[in-house]
Amino acid sequence: MKERVMTGWTFTRGLYLLMGIVIMVQSLMAKQMMGVVFGGYFASMGLFAFGCASGSCFGGVRKMSNSQKPSEDTIDVDFEEVKKK
Repeated sequence: MKERVMTGWTFTRGLYLLMGIVIMVQSLMAKQMMGVVFGGYFASMGLFAFGCASGSCFGGVRKMSNSQKPSEDTIDVDFEEVKKK
């Protein structure tokens, strides 16, 4: 967890953290607790690098083993449409 917080900082991640903190502070000053939750979500995205703040907007990268990679000896299949009269 410490490594996730300390490494991989990008401009987008810093912006999420900064804007989340700004939203939380402004919401606290206006006594709007729903805004604090909203800002907390964005600040946590920036701090812990999940969601779009991590720069990928998806769950992660999956590495394929050699057996899963498409081989060069694959055969192209041609399909013929059959119409019913």
